Amino acid sequence: MRAIGRGGNLPFQKSYTTRVKVISMTLAKVQNLDQRRPRFSVLTMNVHKGLSPLQLHSTIYRLRKKMQQRHPDLIFLQELQQEHQGRSKRFSAWPENELTHFLSEGFWRDWHYGKNAQYREGHHGNAILSRHLLKKGVNYDISAYRFENRGLLHCSIQLPYSNNLIHCFCVHLALFQRGRERQLGEIIRYINELTDGGPCIVAGDFNDWRNRVGGPMRDAGFYEVYEHLNGFPAKTFPSVKPMLPMDRIYVRGLRIHSSEILSEWFLLSDHLGIFAELELL
Repeated sequence: MRAIGRGGNLPFQKSYTTRVKVISMTLAKVQNLDQRRPRFSVLTMNVHKGLSPLQLHSTIYRLRKKMQQRHPDLIFLQELQQEHQGRSKRFSAWPENELTHFLSEGFWRDWHYGKNAQYREGHHGNAILSRHLLKKGVNYDISAYRFENRGLLHCSIQLPYSNNLIHCFCVHLALFQRGRERQLGEIIRYINELTDGGPCIVAGDFNDWRNRVGGPMRDAGFYEVYEHLNGFPAKTFPSVKPMLPMDRIYVRGLRIHSSEILSEWFLLSDHLGIFAELELL
């Protein structure tokens, strides 16, 4: 038997040391990968044209402040009053420039707006604000009725640490069930045509208090962020006493870390917003 001195090592000790080094290197690689793929945040909200729940007060300045405090990477807005000549006459606190400029200035690097309804005083629609450059797509007309102008706003984003595009869709569906069913069919068709099965976010006001949208979206590979973590969709309407689950964030190809209802924003709109933290798979 070979004697072992202070400097001696048994064969199994060498093997053990090698395994420890391999495990340490693997953990380091995983940690580096996690650092290259940090979480990013998303917010959706129907902003009620920048007015309080009963349309008595302008809320756009307070809304901007709340958004800046959260500072999400992506914001999906519905019923954004991009321009209205009468607002500045009615409210002393109303921005002079377009609301996408006003809301994004100094905080969100890029934005994409889709006009859904136009009238003599101005127009409103959906918008997406982003901390990163957007590849802007089309605002598709998915109106189900002549008296409701609805759009599906599309763009894509490439996060700094990834080569993958994330496709983003901002939606505002019809008030009636049959109209929503037709619109959902169109939305899924556009998603299939534009995304090539890649990571995708579909967020907005679905007007879907019976949760009929969830099944077809799951069949298309999507999970709703709040429902996935809590077992039921978020109740967001009316904001002062939310009883109906109207607003959603559906994702595909993304890991859901957290989701919350922005209950403290209840005086800023007739809807509550939803905030989520996500990560590319």
